[in-house]
Amino acid sequence: MAALRGVPPDGDVSGTVPGVPHPITCGAEVADACAAGRPLVTLESSVLAQGLPIPANREAAVVRGVPTIGLGGDDLERFLARDGVTKLSSRDLAPAMVRGRDGATTVAASLTLAAAAGLEVFATGGIGGVHREPAYDESADLLALATAPVITVCAGAKSILDLPGTLERLDSYGVTVLGYRTDEFPGFFTAHTGLRVPQRIDEAAEIAAIFRASRALGRRSALLVVQPPPADAALEAEVVEQAVAQALVEARTVGVRGATVTPFLLAAVERATAGRSLAANLALLEANAALAAEIAVALGATR
Repeated sequence: MAALRGVPPDGDVSGTVPGVPHPITCGAEVADACAAGRPLVTLESSVLAQGLPIPANREAAVVRGVPTIGLGGDDLERFLARDGVTKLSSRDLAPAMVRGRDGATTVAASLTLAAAAGLEVFATGGIGGVHREPAYDESADLLALATAPVITVCAGAKSILDLPGTLERLDSYGVTVLGYRTDEFPGFFTAHTGLRVPQRIDEAAEIAAIFRASRALGRRSALLVVQPPPADAALEAEVVEQAVAQALVEARTVGVRGATVTPFLLAAVERATAGRSLAANLALLEANAALAAEIAVALGATR
């Protein structure tokens, strides 16, 4: 798990990822895996510290993630309790490093750290994208995907977003989008959006091969792999759309803006769906991490 934690009182920054100089550090388990050449998957720490409500954030499986690749022990407990942990996008990493702050990384920041550490596979729930309101707002995740050569596994973009606009912007940025065993670009909570993916891939080994081919061409963008949420947890498209519409009305009424919009809308959708969206969120996070692990193993086999 990628995160940024405050420098410990003794200044110990041991556990540097092989080949990557300080300030990126990692936990012992991650360092051992790097040294042994075992497959690794980067996860997003913001989903624990901000994305999922307490205590559901503890149910999400983690690897472990100065900048730190891997969270564990007291650090992990502090992030789960949200004790002084701020949400960091890629633009916030350097200031937080200089000031010794604790910070949970978004998709954009996690991709930045993963790329800097030479890690090739990242899993999250849903990426950010083009917002429905206001029209000019879009997530830094999109630019990060255009500039970080990391396989990114997700359940599409969050349902609260302008999904056609997000898919179009990914195309404009030259991000390769692959549908894993699906012909549709999923909508996070729902499998069906009516938006077709450019390419359907049915095997993790082929995803690994496509990534290797992309890197051989010198491409520096991510490979975005989307898969629908598990069928037994996915919500009907009509239910999601109605919940999102209601959430947008609530946001306008109370004047929610900026970085607080996404967590506010997700919480409103959870209320509107009587908690079903939270169950879907946890299920798709687990499924995406599992697929990312399969891809990471396949990448190792191609070396």
